[in-house]
Amino acid sequence: MSTLQEASQAAGAGRSAQQLLAWSRDQVEPALRAAVAGMPLATQRITNYHFGWEDEEGAPTRADGGKALRPALVLLASEAVGGTAEAAVPAAVAVELVHNFSLLHDDVMDCDLTRRHRATAWSVFGLGPAILAGDALLSLAFDVLVDSGNERAGDAARMLGSAVQELVDGQLSDSSFETRDDVVLSECVRMAQLKTGALLGCSTALGALFGGGRAEQIDRLRLYGEDLGLAYQYVDDLLGIWGDPKVTGKPVHSDLRRRKKSLPAVAALMSGTEAGRELAAMYRRKDDLSDAELAQVADLIETTGAKEQSQLQADALLSAALGELASARTVQPAAGELERLAGLATRRDH
Repeated sequence: MSTLQEASQAAGAGRSAQQLLAWSRDQVEPALRAAVAGMPLATQRITNYHFGWEDEEGAPTRADGGKALRPALVLLASEAVGGTAEAAVPAAVAVELVHNFSLLHDDVMDCDLTRRHRATAWSVFGLGPAILAGDALLSLAFDVLVDSGNERAGDAARMLGSAVQELVDGQLSDSSFETRDDVVLSECVRMAQLKTGALLGCSTALGALFGGGRAEQIDRLRLYGEDLGLAYQYVDDLLGIWGDPKVTGKPVHSDLRRRKKSLPAVAALMSGTEAGRELAAMYRRKDDLSDAELAQVADLIETTGAKEQSQLQADALLSAALGELASARTVQPAAGELERLAGLATRRDH
């Protein structure tokens, strides 16, 4: 029996992945709300709406605020190296602020009208205000780290800053793909590593840092997060084509409507198959595709084998992530809970 299997069995009585996400929200939300409460009122109105705390008129509500996956990874990584979740709360808040900065900007860039089953912030408050609110969240993230009192706060800020630079680089690549017909799969994978993997890797590394982990543990947990992040993006791209709107919070075929160069789409376009060539012709069209044509596009991608290929890649990356987790020599029950959370992140259709 492998070390990872033994660890998994030892942690069998731990919290479920859904319980871990709920626990993470309970741990982090008070500090997140406190941080946002220090922002100017005009910015607060937009961010409180985006987080699901208020409606568009400013009345308190409890809308979907997201999964809180990244904060959960921070807290569990701290526990996994022998630290406490409480010690890592500032790092978890900082990561969640950066993540939501990216979402506010991403919705503007993609002209998305829906996120988390409600209208996007820019569609309610306007493009400029939503962009500025995202900028404010990014700035606030570094304030939270610096004000944490942790002796490694400077290292943490540099770590987060590097992840933000990579995230932005990934976003730029993603944006440039929209006007190109020659995107290859290796470029698309690299974009996803930057856009999604960098921040998940930073999440686990920050948690290990605030938990007092050894340098090797921090590095291994970063790699765990990066591999998980790329697996997560593969699954996210699959959901963007075939996902149930009840799960995704977005309309069906939302990525195909924009001819998005997602991982499965690019794999299909590069497949060298008749279905791939037909797909390329539809992607080059300038007019809007009807619902029936969007369903046809989804079928063409599946016919090339790209749907199955993408799921296999996600599964392989999950295995790689769990291998890095085992190599980090972390402690139970947090190690088993990180494994459980990874499984949920890569099977979000359930």
